[in-house]
Amino acid sequence: MMWGYTDGWSMLWMGGMMVLFWAGIIALVVFAVRAFAGPRGTDQAIDVLRRRLASGEISQEDYEKTRKALQG
Repeated sequence: MMWGYTDGWSMLWMGGMMVLFWAGIIALVVFAVRAFAGPRGTDQAIDVLRRRLASGEISQEDYEKTRKALQG
């Protein structure tokens, strides 16, 4: 018994719906993994600036001036 699904258009429609369903499931999994994976990437320029301040390469005034310039 096919319960009325005998033409090709119905099979094509069901196949399309199945693809959309699985694409939605995959998108939800990707979103969940990204949401719970931890913090996003940090600004590398600020990290370098902090390391230079910590190692004594630049002064506190230079750090503040450069940080303000980098952040806008």
